[in-house]
Amino acid sequence: MIAGELKRLVDTVRYDWTEDVVKSFSFKEFRKGLEWFKKLESCLLCGDYLTCEHTEYHRDWYPFVIDNFERVKQVGFKKHLEEEEERARAGVDLMGHLERRCCKVAKLEE
Repeated sequence: MIAGELKRLVDTVRYDWTEDVVKSFSFKEFRKGLEWFKKLESCLLCGDYLTCEHTEYHRDWYPFVIDNFERVKQVGFKKHLEEEEERARAGVDLMGHLERRCCKVAKLEE
């Protein structure tokens, strides 16, 4: 479900430029991974999620996905999605995490 939508998005927009930003990232391998993930409703439902080489990048860049994995085990995938949708409506998104991780702080002289 999610992987299929993500594949549709990357096929439409073409994110191959990401290889220039993260040298260890392979767009071709990413697309192959999406084909594999399409077999699952969500990678968070896979018992190998915490050790899978295909999700290592996500766990490294977005450590909160480990909490998501644990939450899915507790309440189920459908309830987890409902909670995430509620968080999104409240304005919680990934940008804050990415800004803290990737953006440098510039101090302006007074």
